[in-house]
Amino acid sequence: MKRNLLLLVMLSLMLVVNAQYAPAGDKIKTDWGAKVTPENVLPEYPRPMMVRSDWQNLNGLWQYAITPKGEKTPASYDGDILVPFCVESALSGVQKTVGQDNALWYERTFSIPANWKNNRILLHFGAVDWMTDVWVNGIKVGSHTGGYASFTFDITQALLYKENKLVVRVWDPTDKSYIPRGKQVSNPEGIFYTAVTGIWQTVWLEPVPDAYIQSVNTTPDLDKATVKVDIDFSNPTADDLYWVDVIYEGEKVAEGKSINGQPVEVNMPEGFLTWTPDHPFLYDLNIKVFRKGKQIDAVDSYFAMRSFGTRRDDNGIVRLTLNGKPIFHYGPLDQGWWPDGLYTAPTDEALAYDVQKTKDFGFNMIRKHVKVEPARWYYHCDRLGIIVWQDMPSGDRGPGWNTKEYFQGPESLRSLESEENYKKEWTEIIAALKSQPCIGVWVPFNESWGQFKTPEIVEMTKKLDPTRLVNPASGGNFYQCGDILDLHHYPDPIMVLYDPTRATVLGEYGGIGRKVVGHTWVKDQGWGYVEFDTEEKVTDTYVEYANTLYKMIPQGFSAAVYTQTTDCETELNGLMTYDRKVIKLDEKRLHDINSKISHALAE
Repeated sequence: MKRNLLLLVMLSLMLVVNAQYAPAGDKIKTDWGAKVTPENVLPEYPRPMMVRSDWQNLNGLWQYAITPKGEKTPASYDGDILVPFCVESALSGVQKTVGQDNALWYERTFSIPANWKNNRILLHFGAVDWMTDVWVNGIKVGSHTGGYASFTFDITQALLYKENKLVVRVWDPTDKSYIPRGKQVSNPEGIFYTAVTGIWQTVWLEPVPDAYIQSVNTTPDLDKATVKVDIDFSNPTADDLYWVDVIYEGEKVAEGKSINGQPVEVNMPEGFLTWTPDHPFLYDLNIKVFRKGKQIDAVDSYFAMRSFGTRRDDNGIVRLTLNGKPIFHYGPLDQGWWPDGLYTAPTDEALAYDVQKTKDFGFNMIRKHVKVEPARWYYHCDRLGIIVWQDMPSGDRGPGWNTKEYFQGPESLRSLESEENYKKEWTEIIAALKSQPCIGVWVPFNESWGQFKTPEIVEMTKKLDPTRLVNPASGGNFYQCGDILDLHHYPDPIMVLYDPTRATVLGEYGGIGRKVVGHTWVKDQGWGYVEFDTEEKVTDTYVEYANTLYKMIPQGFSAAVYTQTTDCETELNGLMTYDRKVIKLDEKRLHDINSKISHALAE
């Protein structure tokens, strides 16, 4: 009897907790979103590129309040919000607009495990849009600006080893300022979507030693058959030894060591495996730091042996290369938006699904469009074998847009503050992602949106990462710098310019629309660049365009991007519906023509 009573009490408590949360609004949702609860929200380890076994996930129900900008910490809160879904999303349980005149506040409590007491405690934010201030137990622990890069605060000195109070304040002007914001706007329509304010990636705690590994950067060199491992250590001394083991399928295959803070250079074994979309081989890394013979920290990571470059073919056309061999990059424009989570995929399974379907469709590349994803998305691209073109999220004013000739207009319409903010955030994004094997191309600008001092930004990008290609401005304005000339043309493929010194690519085309009743953001409404009402007609048109593209590869195209992976709000030109419940084309025909194109330059 007592046992049954206890079970009833526990069930009642669970029902009370769940009653506090429900997705907001009446928009379409994914199947994954329907399964999200406060107890299971994005539980996966958020940083696959640098893993420690001990951590604490802070995702779940927090309290929130929206107050006029400039007011003090609210005396009371408006209700619960499910972190890390932004306040405008259905999965947050709130679905409210904040706007530039207001601030968004978060509060929750947490406890530190007893076995963490002899460690420093780090508080990690995957991403928060846009200006963030953080307090622990009333003590200011840090601030950050930027909506796309992760950031960390050491909160050790603010902690109580009982219950702790965490308060976060966010201000986000969206399209009312110069900030990078991608497709977010205050009044969404057409190719622009709902604003995203506040926490939108995992928040988590991590215990580390007093001296600890802050970051790891890997640089493979196929010609030398080496991998260089740069270790950023918090408190280095002359007594530190860095030790790196390379592991494949559970067996150590190579090792390297260094002292005096030098990078570790590991000689790879003869016959090492290279990473390609068809064979995405990854090596594991175990990285240890010893001080006077005693191990003081260790992390696990991974890398791939691969290189991106260009070379001329027998006809003098500049081709993109992977591991020294020509490869035609072909993939969809991927916005990374979700009807229930907006910027945030409802689950890790959902996050991986888009990447897996891109592979299933026969593509070998994704252009991540004016958005940066959580670290786990790039991990899925690494392990599944997808090359990524990474855009910088667009923002602020740009010059006029010329799509048919090289640009001669003003260099910048941005303020110095705006330019410096762009450089800060682009630097943070590249630093966070440059060890990912999948990243092949950096794209600083999309079309002319916010474009400024393009040759200078290209040079800056090259200095930040000399190992990748730089596409100066996808779709123009065009400058003779970087590695790529990138044309946009809707709906069909056309080459209006050709560059004999760089790779010429079609950075956007397609946009074939099909409305699927019951799967639209606005009931039975939306648009595409061209529109058809059946799977057969859409597929026929897609194959027609793709065959045209295929015939243009010998004429000079070296890559292409089709718009787009999924529908996005009122854009209905996706290969899949916004809720991912319907693939809108014949998948076999799609795979066959895409695979033909992506292997067109195979030797």
